[in-house]
Amino acid sequence: MINRAMVAGGRKLSAVKKQLVQMAKPGVKLSEIEKEAQFLIKAVGGKPSFATVPGYFWATCINLNEGLVHGVPDETAIKDGDIVSIDVGIYYQGYHTDTSISFIAGSGHYPAHEKFLAAGKEALKKGIAAATVGNRIGHISLAIEEVVKTAGYSPALNLTGHGVGRQLHEEPTIPCFVAKPISQTPPIKPGMTLAVEAIYLAGRPETVTDPDDHWTISSKDGKITAVFEETILTTPKTPVILTNV
Repeated sequence: MINRAMVAGGRKLSAVKKQLVQMAKPGVKLSEIEKEAQFLIKAVGGKPSFATVPGYFWATCINLNEGLVHGVPDETAIKDGDIVSIDVGIYYQGYHTDTSISFIAGSGHYPAHEKFLAAGKEALKKGIAAATVGNRIGHISLAIEEVVKTAGYSPALNLTGHGVGRQLHEEPTIPCFVAKPISQTPPIKPGMTLAVEAIYLAGRPETVTDPDDHWTISSKDGKITAVFEETILTTPKTPVILTNV
């Protein structure tokens, strides 16, 4: 039942993620973080998962502030107080793992940003806790939606978590809100590997795609956004987080 390649890959990806977060300080360019990600992934014997997506050539997706997902790591430099979201995946021994984290760059105190990010961390925690055998995928969605909306924010309506394994994106999709009756969503069974994501916005849920790079998705109203994601393995007991070791 335990996929040892994904366990090993998740452990390696966790270490890569932590090093990228430590690097992401004011003044550092997103392209520099991308270069380091390429180096680190290769150094641990893996390949960048995201480069397997047709038309995408980078190891990371990095977004700032209103940027929500799929941000191309360009020459933009991080500023103090920016919300930085780093999404990274690794392909190791035939399997993908995927993880995202959002945080505040620099050493300043930004109470509104801190409150916003705390909600996402809690939403992901509750979403993962709901991924128990006997529940359904909709229970994960419900847990995420309840935390995000109670905090006064909007779950993403057009972006989802997903299954992950041989392919980077597999079934089932895992919305951040209850999109249909929970009884109609897939049952959670032992041995599933899922990329659970809390994707949410401070303002309204509408998004726009950058007309130049055709990848970066941002909040339409320009308000801040964030993503928290871990790859998990479902077991007969509690789920195991593979990318937070």
